[in-house]
Amino acid sequence: MTTVFLSGSRKTSKLNEPIRFWIKKLIEQRTNIIVGDANGADKAMQRYLADQNYQNVKVYCSGSDCRNNAGDWDVQEVFVDPNLKGRAFYTQKDKEMASLADSGFVLWDGKSIGSISNVHELLKNGKSIVVYLSLEQQFIDVTNSDELAALIQRTNQSDARTIYKKLKINSGVDEQSTPVQGELNLRSVDVERL
Repeated sequence: MTTVFLSGSRKTSKLNEPIRFWIKKLIEQRTNIIVGDANGADKAMQRYLADQNYQNVKVYCSGSDCRNNAGDWDVQEVFVDPNLKGRAFYTQKDKEMASLADSGFVLWDGKSIGSISNVHELLKNGKSIVVYLSLEQQFIDVTNSDELAALIQRTNQSDARTIYKKLKINSGVDEQSTPVQGELNLRSVDVERL
């Protein structure tokens, strides 16, 4: 069964109709869903999945303190060095989910470093990603480093420079230019027509 890693920006706290429709298609396909425990997009997607009474969900938490679990699903605690702080602490669970998933779905506000980091990690693991760019209300497929670069260029120059600098994005993605996993058609329904 296919596993999809759902993630997104912490500033995204509501799901619009195209996003709910897209996640509903995952539910209808009985997809295994893995999601983090952060506030924002993780929490919003968890709430929607719980409202749909969907059970094929596992919540990943850095360390033993799980911040959100809206559906009382199974939890996967990821060991993290307690000396790590901030984004470095929470990135550990994201890296594990990126390695385990077959593909990813990322809600991006055009600024979140963590969200683009998840896209980067999925690409490094040879996975394809659908990104919902909230500024443009558009779904974008990202399957290689060129598509990631094009996505980052959609933000302003200052934010793009910050992303490249903080993630050292040019060094890792180029090693894996085509996805290893490509069996799930994440765009099987044209949600842009809604």
